[in-house]
Amino acid sequence: MNCYPRLIAFGGGGFTHKADADLEDFLLAQVSKERPRIGFVGTASLDDPEKIARFHERFAAACASHTHLPMAANAAQARAWLDDLDLVYVGGGNTLQLVNHWRRQGIDEVMKSAALRGVLMAGVSAGANVWFEQALSDSGGNGLAPTAGIGLIAGSCCPHYSTEPQRQPSFIACISRNELADGVAIDDGVAVLFDENGSRLAYSSRSGAGAYAVRRSENTVVCTLLQAIKP
Repeated sequence: MNCYPRLIAFGGGGFTHKADADLEDFLLAQVSKERPRIGFVGTASLDDPEKIARFHERFAAACASHTHLPMAANAAQARAWLDDLDLVYVGGGNTLQLVNHWRRQGIDEVMKSAALRGVLMAGVSAGANVWFEQALSDSGGNGLAPTAGIGLIAGSCCPHYSTEPQRQPSFIACISRNELADGVAIDDGVAVLFDENGSRLAYSSRSGAGAYAVRRSENTVVCTLLQAIKP
């Protein structure tokens, strides 16, 4: 069992937008197998068929298998699905919908157990938020606000950090007011690898994009650029 679960959180972009192909290359490189078995979860977008189709298109040639977990799956079915995977990719959409669905079905605990036994977890936008204790999300319908995740990774997450103008001030303000725990902010086109030692490293597919550790320090909030992994 790993000391820490391994996770790759994407701030935005990637195959569902037909962009940033090297982000997925970076993802696949983190699995020891040459042709890993990958699974996709589309719950945050209500199993959008276009996103599912783009998943299969992107990974068909690179992976030994590429399967999708349907929204109708229960915890037992999710557990059996995970038993055949090396890697899980959770798509974007509505964070609150994703978290609530997983909790109702008991899939949250199944996913955490799989991560702790070594399955590499990954996700973009809402699919990144879901893994953390907390996230900044607009999924509640009342603008950007703190939202609970499933708690696999300690702290908070903010995707789309430099792309959507209100993200930076809102994330900093929520951390300053102690409404969100210290966390990580991730630009579109950037992946953050949380490794088995608890380290956080950033990989960027876009010039000028990065990821940041954001934390309270006395009466201020400090943003520190995460160490970058060179391509």
